[in-house]
Amino acid sequence: MAEKKLSPQKGVVSGVIEVPGDKSISHRAVIFGSMANGITEVSNFLDGEDCMRTIDVFKSMGVTIEKNETNLIIHGKGVNALKKPSNELYFGNSGTTARLLLGVLAGLPFQTYVTGDESLSKRPMNRVVSPLREMGAKIEAKGEENVLPLTIDQGQLSGIQYKLPVKSAQVKSALLLAGLFANNSTKISEITPTRDHTEHMLKAFGADIVKHELSTTITSNKQLKATNVTVPGDISSAAFLLVGAAIVPNSKLSISRVGLNETRTGIIDVFKKMGANIEITNVVAINGELIGDITISYKELEATLIEGDVIPRLIDEIPIIALLATQANGTTIIKDSQELRYKETDRIHAVVDVLSKLGASIEGTEDGMIIHGKTQLIGGEVSAYHDHRIAMMASIASLITRDEVILDDDSSIDISYPGFFQDLEKLLG
Repeated sequence: MAEKKLSPQKGVVSGVIEVPGDKSISHRAVIFGSMANGITEVSNFLDGEDCMRTIDVFKSMGVTIEKNETNLIIHGKGVNALKKPSNELYFGNSGTTARLLLGVLAGLPFQTYVTGDESLSKRPMNRVVSPLREMGAKIEAKGEENVLPLTIDQGQLSGIQYKLPVKSAQVKSALLLAGLFANNSTKISEITPTRDHTEHMLKAFGADIVKHELSTTITSNKQLKATNVTVPGDISSAAFLLVGAAIVPNSKLSISRVGLNETRTGIIDVFKKMGANIEITNVVAINGELIGDITISYKELEATLIEGDVIPRLIDEIPIIALLATQANGTTIIKDSQELRYKETDRIHAVVDVLSKLGASIEGTEDGMIIHGKTQLIGGEVSAYHDHRIAMMASIASLITRDEVILDDDSSIDISYPGFFQDLEKLLG
């Protein structure tokens, strides 16, 4: 553990910067590139702990992956060339690796044993395991049925029609991946749109996939074709710096080449509802993913209500949105975000605990939180809860606290934003 002392800042957040590659897209690029026939080149890959877990998994199954800083060359030979790993597959703390790989491993002709760290081993897997078993997957739990470790045996998969009971792109993606191995088509329906990076990328890799409104259908086709992937900057990482500029007077920040997929831009909608001075420019589409530049300047903000269909579009940004709300005039209410309780930690509890200790007027609810602003934050000692988004939220809070913020451990930030503190120092001049 590495304690981090964060002194109050007197400067402004100013400049032009790029943030690391999107975590969700980086995971998927490795998965599909490893399953495809041919060489896939990936640029701007996120060199973080979680994404490296996905690389390690496919290396364990015989895939050659060359890495040069943030560029990858994946030598795919198709799913039929994937080999039985000699040891257990270890997912660390990566929920994306775990849930998506369950969909792949369910269709492979060998047995695998998968584990994770203490935190991941408490996160619910039954939401993926149950529908995979409906498809014919053979998945056994050593202990409780809904957590790791798990053993996956070769099963004969059949396509299903499945309505997602939870708003989870990871569950949807796992079932679509399993659908590649099924003996007929698989149709997944959603209550509310969730991230659709999997759908875009499967199409780019040549899968037979059709999306219509809230339903996606995939037809069995194990043979994907290699393609090159440009990973946009991660809007979830950009969110922390954008909030920094939005709450520090006289700040102005531009972030270049950020992913603007509509299923991820809920935070942009929130900024606009709160009256922020924010602008999107230079938008282009690459492999179905929108990429553009975001510029934000400091302005007095007003409280808002955040609920309903927007929640899946900003679920990972809620911790930093809560900090933003402490600096808005009025009471901000966040609802319908029960999914936060099943992240790296219970993020509703963690956000309320950290911001309360820093002097915010905030209370947790069963499905969200209520934040009263505008509040002068005071600083203090807080826990990161071994969660990268909580750690970065507390770090951005230190830009406006009266006193020092002491963070018990900043190491989790490497999961999604290696170089976070260096970039922040650069913007503070």
